[in-house]
Amino acid sequence: MLKAAFSRFGAYALMSLFLGAISLSANARDLRLATTTSTENSGLLRVILPIFEAKQGIKVHVVSVGTGKALKLGENGDVDVVLVHAREAEDAFVAAGHGVNRRDVMYNDFILVGPPSDPAGIRGGKDVLEAFRRLAAGKARFISRGDDSGTDKMEQSYWKQIGVTPKGTPWHVSAGLGMGEVLTMAGEMQGYTLSDRATYAAYKAKTGLEISMQGDPRMFNPYGIMAVNPKKYPDINFAGAMALIEWMTGAEGRAAISAFKPSGEQLFFITPAK
Repeated sequence: MLKAAFSRFGAYALMSLFLGAISLSANARDLRLATTTSTENSGLLRVILPIFEAKQGIKVHVVSVGTGKALKLGENGDVDVVLVHAREAEDAFVAAGHGVNRRDVMYNDFILVGPPSDPAGIRGGKDVLEAFRRLAAGKARFISRGDDSGTDKMEQSYWKQIGVTPKGTPWHVSAGLGMGEVLTMAGEMQGYTLSDRATYAAYKAKTGLEISMQGDPRMFNPYGIMAVNPKKYPDINFAGAMALIEWMTGAEGRAAISAFKPSGEQLFFITPAK
């Protein structure tokens, strides 16, 4: 407990220092974007944001954390715009008056990955709830994000639907880390984890993990972008936030996202216009 408390304190302290450094270095037109680890770990933002920056003359400072923490940064006015993947939490964020102008951006999917030996026997299945039942029944080692991210929220929803509470069991490890670090842990511990497809693609060579289960429509993973509410925080860069939102959901941004194909594989797909 004490160790965990110090760990959390250290994480928050580092985040405060990081945000402080951004505030000191940023000029009035710079933009602070809070986003998920998947958009950063996959390499997507490193490819597409320079296009936006060159066009708009705006430097984007990226804070890469889990969805829950990203939304909290927006709620506190520590960033200008938020790009995350947890639709219910996003809607609650807007309904509470923390954010405005939410737009659908893109989607990919979640996958279950694990060791090549597949001790839980879930490879090839198409039912995510059945896969989680087998993981629990076989007490297969499972590495959880445990960080209130969009991935963590999705994982917890699966356990809830099958009536299993894995927290505190010897086989369920709550890491409290980003997706890339959790994939690395799963590879080292020869365990399973739930991952977004994009981050797995970036880490599969170094982890040795294989896709164990995919394809269930319940593993759909949409991303949304929204500006922090300027009525709540008048000093945010609302104009810059809206410029990024319009760009990412406009023709140029959509083309840049669609063109992002590391090793020839498309990892993010544009949400169809309504």
